[in-house]
Amino acid sequence: MPPSFPRSGVLVLGEHAIDSLVPSTIVSQVEALLDGHRIGDARDLAEQHRKKLYANITINPDELEELHYVYQRIGFQCFSDTLFEEAGDAFFQGNLDPQLLISYYADLKGSLFTSSDSLNVYAGVAEHMPPDASVDDLITANLVRNYSPHLSPNTRSAPPTAELREILGTAAQDMLELFLTKCRKRLKVDNAPPDRAVDTVLVKLLAMTEKTAELYTLLGEDNAVELSEVEDTMRRVGQYNALCMLYRRHKEDVKLLDTWSKLVEGTWTDEDIKDPLADMITLLTEKKDRALTQEWGVWITKVDPERGLKLLTSSKRKDDEGALLKQVAEANPTAGLQYLEHLVLQRRGSIPDLHEQFATALVDQLIAHVSDESTSKLWRAKSASFTSNTSSFFSYFCSTTPDSDAKRARIKALLFLQGSTMYDMLDIEARLEPHIKLLALEHAILQGKAGNHRAVLSILTHDMHDAVSAEVYCALGGAIIPGKIAAGVAAETPGLANWANAPFLPRAVGQIGNVRRRELLRVLLEVYMANPDQASQTRAASLLDSQGVHLDVAEVLPVVPSEWKVRAMKDFLERSFRRTLHEKLEGKITKAVAEAENLAVKEKTWLILREEGMLVEEDDGEGDGDVVDEKTALQVELGGDADPPVQDIQINGTYSHPGWDTVEAG
Repeated sequence: MPPSFPRSGVLVLGEHAIDSLVPSTIVSQVEALLDGHRIGDARDLAEQHRKKLYANITINPDELEELHYVYQRIGFQCFSDTLFEEAGDAFFQGNLDPQLLISYYADLKGSLFTSSDSLNVYAGVAEHMPPDASVDDLITANLVRNYSPHLSPNTRSAPPTAELREILGTAAQDMLELFLTKCRKRLKVDNAPPDRAVDTVLVKLLAMTEKTAELYTLLGEDNAVELSEVEDTMRRVGQYNALCMLYRRHKEDVKLLDTWSKLVEGTWTDEDIKDPLADMITLLTEKKDRALTQEWGVWITKVDPERGLKLLTSSKRKDDEGALLKQVAEANPTAGLQYLEHLVLQRRGSIPDLHEQFATALVDQLIAHVSDESTSKLWRAKSASFTSNTSSFFSYFCSTTPDSDAKRARIKALLFLQGSTMYDMLDIEARLEPHIKLLALEHAILQGKAGNHRAVLSILTHDMHDAVSAEVYCALGGAIIPGKIAAGVAAETPGLANWANAPFLPRAVGQIGNVRRRELLRVLLEVYMANPDQASQTRAASLLDSQGVHLDVAEVLPVVPSEWKVRAMKDFLERSFRRTLHEKLEGKITKAVAEAENLAVKEKTWLILREEGMLVEEDDGEGDGDVVDEKTALQVELGGDADPPVQDIQINGTYSHPGWDTVEAG
């Protein structure tokens, strides 16, 4: 740059010219010192000039530009001599463009700028810039210049210079980091926008030197980091939390989720990310992106079925549930069954295919538990110890069996097989066939679905000795487990609370007609009486006593065994006869009341009908006739009033009077 000359205070008048005595400029002085390789003196002189300049109230722009030029010259001289700490300080004081210095760091600049990019540089500074392509080449050239040929086998590969090269390389990076940090602070003070090159390279340096706290601080502030430039560096040095911070800032949700997934799998580790799975779920919940939630929700079910299903079921989806169910089942069969259960229980729309899948899955799960010796032994003991009195086998099993996966699986299967009607009963029955003795209650439910009432009642009474369930079956018209009891058991069983309001449970409860109840009770009575043992007779007598109101004596007597004593049916017969007599007398009373009411109605309507008279139709033989009011025509003919008072008349030997009943004349 051309020097700016100060005013002269001394003039020398000569014969042919006037000379001015002026002091040398700061530029010329520093360049002279640098040419003599007196770098320290040049720095001292520049520092003196800087303090003098900044001591003024106003700063002369030209002098400031001279100062920048001087410091840049000093900086590149130090840089060439690998005096990196001094070079960095001089570059900062000289307000050097950071991109110019970054261009010497090939592994850091990346693709921030290319060789075709141009920068404004002082001409004098450009002439003295190091010709080396990178700082590594500059260090190597300096070592060769200072130590060759004194080291063997050569300067590049000798151990001492290799160690020195590493030290100088670290010093060069430290200088660049400090320089960029100062530049960033200067931009903040000047309220200038962040510099893309400064922030990007500084992030790389902080990540590589593991200065995590400073890195997090930078990323937490307003910055202009080029994400594509720092991704590889972050991954290489393991700064995954910082990388996630950048992904969040740039709204790279897919990359952010992918990073967290690798942390969950253990492929990557970062102590600063405490629960990456929770972070994934939080992000997906906030974004409410249906496709993203489905994709990653399925993945999450692999590592945490509970949280994955909670995420998938939080959104109301109906159009792709079948496809999603298939994906979840492929990712995690257990989670697939849980999601299928959610669809059946929570989705009010009944889908036969889902019910078929769920029934098959429940039965397969039940069979797997039955195949376990300890489970089958326990359940056989429960069947043997059950005595029907005031509770059903279902209630007994649920209340006395310890909580376990097997118990919950059986309760689910029982409730669903009874409540749902949209599954292949023949297929389910075929699956249960090898375990039919142990799973008699399930077998009875399937028989009831097929309408085989006699078979159901025979299983309940003879095989299971469950008279309570048999009578419930008759009372509910084909349901062994009442809906209220089913809901109560589900609510009290750990893990089955959502079954208490299952959409299919109410279908197992309902009021049926007396005819249907009478038919089922008659079948139950026949089943009881078909077994000659004393217990069956006792149950039959008890049934007659409790349900006799729904049974007809004429239908019951033909099926009673001849060896039965009348005493066993005494109560039933007495109640039946008493009920029959009561109904007969009640019928007579009802008939008498009805006749009295009819007479009262006739009494009220007789006068009205009498005053209306009657209509007479005269036919002339040709099909055309006139309809006339008999009384009106007669009065007009006699010349009287067309609407005279009603008079008593005698018709066909009978007398009629208003308010009287018509009677025969005596």
